[in-house]
Amino acid sequence: MKIRAAKDDDLIGVRSLLATCRLPTEDVTAVLLSGFLVAVDDAGAIVGSVCLEPLGGDALLRSLAVALHLRATGLGKSLLRAIEREAKARTYASLWLLTTSEQRFFEYHGYSIVDRTNVPGAVCETTQFMRLCPSTAACMEKRIT
Repeated sequence: MKIRAAKDDDLIGVRSLLATCRLPTEDVTAVLLSGFLVAVDDAGAIVGSVCLEPLGGDALLRSLAVALHLRATGLGKSLLRAIEREAKARTYASLWLLTTSEQRFFEYHGYSIVDRTNVPGAVCETTQFMRLCPSTAACMEKRIT
């Protein structure tokens, strides 16, 4: 598996993977694609993704997805580590995320639950927070710096 920055022609593949994993796709556009890392198999198919959506000094970590046949192989962990390195290189202070099913995974990797009343305005104003993720999704943060 190779992890690389997403290219313009990866948009359909990323959206397809996210849809298969039941993650939001409606706001995944060519503009957002610049924040994506993708994992590709030997045939060049996109089998994993993760994205940083800039929020000033912080970023929203989103769209962490792994093809069903590659779950529990460590690919999700590799994608998370790669995007955290990218966040550090971009000097973001914190990564924020919303999850409905992977709270334990993120807790294991150093993310903490944050009450939604304590979330910064930039996070609250994202499409993910306002419209795409249910209010029952866990809101989590990890300090990067």
